Amino acid sequence: MPKVLTAAQMGKCIGCYSCVLACAREVMRDFSPAAAAISIKTRGGYQTKFTADLCRACAEPPCAAACRYQALVPREGGGARLLPEKCVGCGECAQACPINYLRLRPDTRRPIMCRHCGVCVRFCPHGVLELKEVG
Repeated sequence: MPKVLTAAQMGKCIGCYSCVLACAREVMRDFSPAAAAISIKTRGGYQTKFTADLCRACAEPPCAAACRYQALVPREGGGARLLPEKCVGCGECAQACPINYLRLRPDTRRPIMCRHCGVCVRFCPHGVLELKEVG
């Protein structure tokens, strides 16, 4: 059964960024938080609540539809999967994302994409993140 990353318990988030660092290090093989496919941001104001910027796993991903090179293909369960050998770094996928989630790595010009693998879930000490089965 395919799974999708969710952040239903954001009220528990303390902004430790363990999920961000785990994704960058374990999945993206990079030590920069900017390479992670998840980011934690403050909502602003006096109440220091946080929000997670993550792929919403669209059933019909506009990012994949926008890719003229078929470098992004729809993923079972929602979202898209990157085929790096086909990516030319044009950025049309990022422009097509309805929530402005996708961004390109400065060094490779390839999109930084969530794989819905669950590494960030395992490293979250407060149970904020979850992999939900979809089907």
